[in-house]
Amino acid sequence: MTFFMNRRGFIKAASSAIAVGAVASRASAQSSDELRVAVGGGATGKAKIEAYVKPFEAETGVKVTAITDDFPPLQLELMTAANNVTVDVVGLNVSDLIVAARKGQLEKIDYSIYKKDELDGLLDFAKDDFGVGYIVYSYVMAYNTEKFPANRPRPATWAEFWDVNKFPGARTLVAGAYGSEGPWEEALLADGVAPEALYPMDIDRIFASLGKIKPHIRKWWGSGSEIYQMMKDKNADLMQSYDGRAQSLVDQGAPIEINRNQAKLTWDLFAIPKGSPNAHNAQRFIEFLTRADRQAAYTKLLPYGPTNRNAFKFIPEEIGRKLASNPEFLGTSIVMNARWYTEVGSDGLSNTERLVQRWNEWILL
Repeated sequence: MTFFMNRRGFIKAASSAIAVGAVASRASAQSSDELRVAVGGGATGKAKIEAYVKPFEAETGVKVTAITDDFPPLQLELMTAANNVTVDVVGLNVSDLIVAARKGQLEKIDYSIYKKDELDGLLDFAKDDFGVGYIVYSYVMAYNTEKFPANRPRPATWAEFWDVNKFPGARTLVAGAYGSEGPWEEALLADGVAPEALYPMDIDRIFASLGKIKPHIRKWWGSGSEIYQMMKDKNADLMQSYDGRAQSLVDQGAPIEINRNQAKLTWDLFAIPKGSPNAHNAQRFIEFLTRADRQAAYTKLLPYGPTNRNAFKFIPEEIGRKLASNPEFLGTSIVMNARWYTEVGSDGLSNTERLVQRWNEWILL
């Protein structure tokens, strides 16, 4: 997910960086058998501790301090700029990782320590020079089965989602105010662009296509909780959603069905801040968590798709069929080109910033 920093976020990130630095200073220099990992809070942090941290400690004897505070990209920038790196492993979405690597904030990943079968199992897009993907999730089409029962035609492509005559009903799409999370690829697919020809994206064509569906959008949603509530309350008949949010409602028996054709894939990675005092153990930790059995253990706690295809050998089929990286779904999915989003033009704006600027003007028309 694209990260945007406002003043409150800047103060929070700066305060967190100072706090982490203070803790590290009090603890003095870290020894070679220690590691500090930003796992995040809530259910995701707990799952990482159970699936990654505790087993890694048991196997290696390395003491891992799991940091459950939020770790925004600005905090990484502040630490590396001050040459006071107090966290050894951080999680980033793919766009933020590309930007951080471009700024020289990350160590290169040492793939020489990976076993061949594990390395071969990793999806190609998950193997970056400066980070390794550990979860895959997607933006999918979903529909209300009371509106579109099994004995009636259902939309199977984004072109059909745009076809309001053949498939009448209230619609919702993700808002474009958050940059790379917007319905950009979907708009081009709906306009007849082939999946392999999406990038570089034609921004004028995107908004021309969005203009056709705009009168039929009940709401442009802005968060996972918002689209979840809309689907739960049956406020739309045809939806774009995070796959996990839609799947959770399906599991609860809601009249929702997911269409994974032309799903849009994105992923999160673990990386090592430049100047990490325990870079060697950080490399070992990231290698450990990308093993098939560890990714399967994480998936059983939280239903995110693994980046190691071999993980599906350890995942029950009923769970595996709910995951974005299931081999059956990959062939008809769209892999987001995060590098295109982060490219900066002669005007000093990235494509993400250009999309946001255009969206903010267009949505008011």
